[in-house]
Amino acid sequence: MPELPEVETIKNELLPWVVGQSFTQATILDAKLLPDSCVEELEHELTGQMIESLERRGKYLVFHVSSGKSLVMHLRMTGTLLLNPKEIDAHARATFCFSNGIRLVFSDLRRLGVIWLVEDAEAVVGKLGPEPLSESFTPDDLAQRLSQHRIPIKAALIDQSIIAGIGNMYADEALFAARIHPLRKADALSVVEVQKLYHCVREVLSSAVARKGASVDTYVRPEGQLGRAQLDFRVAHRRGQSCPVCGAPIKRILVRNRGSYFCPNCQLL
Repeated sequence: MPELPEVETIKNELLPWVVGQSFTQATILDAKLLPDSCVEELEHELTGQMIESLERRGKYLVFHVSSGKSLVMHLRMTGTLLLNPKEIDAHARATFCFSNGIRLVFSDLRRLGVIWLVEDAEAVVGKLGPEPLSESFTPDDLAQRLSQHRIPIKAALIDQSIIAGIGNMYADEALFAARIHPLRKADALSVVEVQKLYHCVREVLSSAVARKGASVDTYVRPEGQLGRAQLDFRVAHRRGQSCPVCGAPIKRILVRNRGSYFCPNCQLL
């Protein structure tokens, strides 16, 4: 699933192509993509509207258009946004054409992605917790939020209402870097552990953004290139391989039904 680094990369790489451009045509190929909108109405309403700005909030992309509305996209598990693909594949769910001749295709193998056209983006993203890379997000903020939850720390990190944008891969990497077992209770971490985790979360995410995200499954960047963050993974998706610190085999367990990778020697329960 595209997480914060992947969605941030998509946003950064789309910016120069779409901001300041107008929709010349919007075509929804799969009505399931729009849970709250009529296909014909959205297509009509977007046509002629200019994208004034584009931002990321958590794992969501928010296109602010000249009508004052916001086009909000969530790629979910396998969604991708492709610029001028040579072919429209069988998994395309929507296409958007722009005044500069660019065509943007929303492709989604498992058909889980969603698009909303709303008066106020907060109607969709307002439930999200703070951005972990924001300058205003502090170790005290993280401590205060974790102290309210007696759930496994892995579950807390991927709860979008607690912190926005972190998913399975980067939660596993941050917990390994902080040497914290994924089943430790969120409210039981010491002050030192929370501070360590705070810095590890930010370091792991910042590094992954610099590496243009992780291509471990279906994620590709808008122009088709792969991300390289997966080359830095130390535990995520490495079950059975040797821990880079102690050499013990990396294990995988389920935490709230989500696969979690960790080193049983470096991350003691």
